[in-house]
Amino acid sequence: MKQLWLAPLVIVALTAVGGAGAQTPSPQRPATPPANAEAGRKLFVSNGCYQCHGYEAQGSSATGPRLGPRPIPLTAFGRYVRQPTGQMPPYTAKVLSDADMASIYAFVQARPTPPPVQSIPLLR
Repeated sequence: MKQLWLAPLVIVALTAVGGAGAQTPSPQRPATPPANAEAGRKLFVSNGCYQCHGYEAQGSSATGPRLGPRPIPLTAFGRYVRQPTGQMPPYTAKVLSDADMASIYAFVQARPTPPPVQSIPLLR
């Protein structure tokens, strides 16, 4: 009979432990759709990126650097797009969402590697 006082404590402890996992889940951020290179191509053109970097992100010494096919890491790419240090205008999140930037990055990353100079007859 001396152990009957433990029963209410055990019930309270089990309820507390069980209740901790039954909390209302916090709202999650909506999942970002996977980056799409074809959508990125359209965004690259519609946002004017091609004007300085060329339609294939090949760049030009006169207008803007080559971006692909092996771009800088996505975090550095995003940081530069948001706060450029050169003549490029900033593309804030109001202008270009993170998901759209990821799609543009996927497009730049998907650019094929150019052929070696030796394989181009006019450049020999």
